[in-house]
Amino acid sequence: MLEIEIKCPCDDLAAVESKLIGLGAKPLGEVQQADVYLAHPCRDFGSTDEALRLRREGEEVTLHYKGPKLDKVSKSREEIGAPLVKPEAVRTIFDRLGFRPVSEVRKSRRSFVLGEVEVSLDSVAGLGGFVELEVQDRPLEEGRSMLFDLMKVLGLERTERRSYLELLLEKG
Repeated sequence: MLEIEIKCPCDDLAAVESKLIGLGAKPLGEVQQADVYLAHPCRDFGSTDEALRLRREGEEVTLHYKGPKLDKVSKSREEIGAPLVKPEAVRTIFDRLGFRPVSEVRKSRRSFVLGEVEVSLDSVAGLGGFVELEVQDRPLEEGRSMLFDLMKVLGLERTERRSYLELLLEKG
């Protein structure tokens, strides 16, 4: 599935939430997420711009593959996710195959839907606030245009193409 996404640093998530509600966005709820990123034993995901992660939300764990970014201005990429019935068994399989955890990203996420766009207000441990705008299965240019238009309406001024993992690793 094609995930068209932009991410914006944000110092005032409450103000963005207020604007979203004023625009008629529907709240989807708040979740705590813990993402463990895995390193391939023979392939450098940093150089291929890919990611393999295990995401825990409550009792549910999902395995995600993220392909290379498709352009230079957004975080648009292929993403494939699958829920895991036996996450600990899958972790053991990855361990036996030589995959190793790189880092864990923890965040609190409040999500909204406005038309076709999902908006996530993220408080990321060690990094602060971010707003992610996402639309799926649209032509790239069309979806990207929708997101940049909404970004302006919400008063967001800049984007960040690096992943939370990249930002945390750079921070040390």
